[in-house]
Amino acid sequence: MSRIYLSLSEQNGSEIEYINKALQSNWITSGGPNVNDFEIELENYFGKDSFVTALNSGTSAIHLALIILGVKAGDEVICQSLTFSASANPILYQGATPVFVDSESETWNICPNYLEAAIKDRIKKGRKPKAIIAVHLYGMPYKVDEIHAIADRYEIPIIEDSAEALGSNYKGKKCGTFGAFGIFSFNGNKIITASSGGALVSNSKELKEKAIFYATQSKDNAIHYQHSEIGYNYRMSNICAGVGLGQMKTLKEKIELRRNNHLFYQEFFLDVEEAELFEEKNGNYFSNYWLNTILLKSNKEKNDLSEAFENANIETRPIWKPMHIQPIFERYPYYGGKLSEKLFENGLCLPSGSNLTAHDKKKIENTLRTFFNKR
Repeated sequence: MSRIYLSLSEQNGSEIEYINKALQSNWITSGGPNVNDFEIELENYFGKDSFVTALNSGTSAIHLALIILGVKAGDEVICQSLTFSASANPILYQGATPVFVDSESETWNICPNYLEAAIKDRIKKGRKPKAIIAVHLYGMPYKVDEIHAIADRYEIPIIEDSAEALGSNYKGKKCGTFGAFGIFSFNGNKIITASSGGALVSNSKELKEKAIFYATQSKDNAIHYQHSEIGYNYRMSNICAGVGLGQMKTLKEKIELRRNNHLFYQEFFLDVEEAELFEEKNGNYFSNYWLNTILLKSNKEKNDLSEAFENANIETRPIWKPMHIQPIFERYPYYGGKLSEKLFENGLCLPSGSNLTAHDKKKIENTLRTFFNKR
């Protein structure tokens, strides 16, 4: 049986045009015409006052955002706990301390109440956070109005981790354009891919130029190689940007296909009491449904369903394990209850790629139906 994967990349054929352009011009290093054009495409997509720096990963984008915001050793940065480790690792790169915050039940993202409690307590301890990393988990926008109102009240900048949220929006405004910085990932399993890569979105040309400066080894404006600040090799390659340019041509279609996958799961789970499908709570939220996820009644039921899928040669994945219970992060401050832990224990990510066929969906449906009928 051919395997059904969680989220595979899908090419449309136009990528090769831009790759050949890079090869024929012998521009196969970082930076270059494809990189510049990819940034312009993304800036046009995000709209007015969006300035994009194309980088080699979403992790690099978070790291540069922290650097530009002045986060240094000894500082504290608040981070959503229910996320991938790449959201939090760059905090440690800077020698800063992550402060983790639990989720709320509607969007599974950072909880406004626990966020404000964390800020107040850190200020009381003389440790006002330098930044907040908020995540649009699995493409679902966080509670933008509430979170940004709190951040504004305490004058703490927000880095939007939109790695999973290209194409998602809140009240019609695209995710990644609300905060001081937005970051995106073009890893191979995302809505569109550049084979690897990421982007940093800021609201000024000056910040974009600063990001490029750091991403290209912080070379001073001199005739010789001179460096007055620590730099990084973070710029996107011209070949990867070519893949990204080709992928942009079908971004709208891929978002529609992912949302159609959600409708498929929505129809199935409508009458299934043993599982709850994660979805938009009201019309303010527009999710790209990068991954469709369900919450089961128990960890055992989650594991049993995962095993049933594996036996059918279908890939699934647990919900992200929260950062505050990860071995590398468990010693750092945490504010919240047990919600993110419950989501990890009982949650499961289902196949959601834009290339799922009718045959794939029938196989997924049959596996689900057999499992729940048995119970």
